[in-house]
Amino acid sequence: MYTPAAFRLDSLPELHGHILATRLAILVSHGPDGLEASHIPLLLEPDAGEFGTLHGHLARANPHWRALAAGEVMVIFPGVDAYISPGFYAAKAEHGKVVPTWNYETVHAYGQAEVFTDAQRLLQVVSGLTDRHEARQAQPWSVSDAPADYIDGMLKAIVGFSIPVARLHGKRKLGQNRSTADLQGVKAGLSASRDPRDQALAEAMKNL
Repeated sequence: MYTPAAFRLDSLPELHGHILATRLAILVSHGPDGLEASHIPLLLEPDAGEFGTLHGHLARANPHWRALAAGEVMVIFPGVDAYISPGFYAAKAEHGKVVPTWNYETVHAYGQAEVFTDAQRLLQVVSGLTDRHEARQAQPWSVSDAPADYIDGMLKAIVGFSIPVARLHGKRKLGQNRSTADLQGVKAGLSASRDPRDQALAEAMKNL
C-alpha cells in the first residue's frame, strides 16, 4: 500500500483500535486459481504474537479456505472515507490550484494462515464473534441458546483459520499535508453534508 510519511499510521494501539472498530474485513489470498477474496468478521487477539493474531471462519462450501495455506494472506480493514471537493479548500479562492481527492483510513494486515476444523476451536471462534457483536443488543443471543446438536451440525459446515500477523500497515489520509485553512474548510464542508459517512470523516479529522 502506497503510504507517504504524512499519512502513515505506526502506533500499534491505534492500528489495533482500527481493527477492532471494523465490523467486516476483507480477506485476500492467492491460490492455485488466482486471487480470492471473502468479506468476513474477524476476532483480534491483540497479545498473541508481536502484532496480534486474527481468528475467523469460512463456510466449508467456500473454496477460498483451501487456498489460505498456499502463501501469505492480506486482510483489509476499511475505515471512514469521503470525497473531498476542491470547493472545500481556502486555496481555491486564493489561487485556484486545487484538485479533488479522497480521504480515508485503512489498515492492512499480513500473515500466514493456519486452517483448522477442530470443533472446540471452531466453537471458541464463533462464540467470540457472537458475543462481540451481540453485546450491543438489548437481549444478547448466545451460541449456547441454540440446541447443542444443531450447533454441532453447523460447526461441521465451517472451517476455521488463525492468522498470526507478521506485518501491519496503517494509512490515515485526512489532509495532514494541507494548510490549516484548507483543513478547516474540509471539516466544515464534510460536517455540513447530510451523508453520515462524510460526517464520520469530519469527526475523524477533529484533532487535526
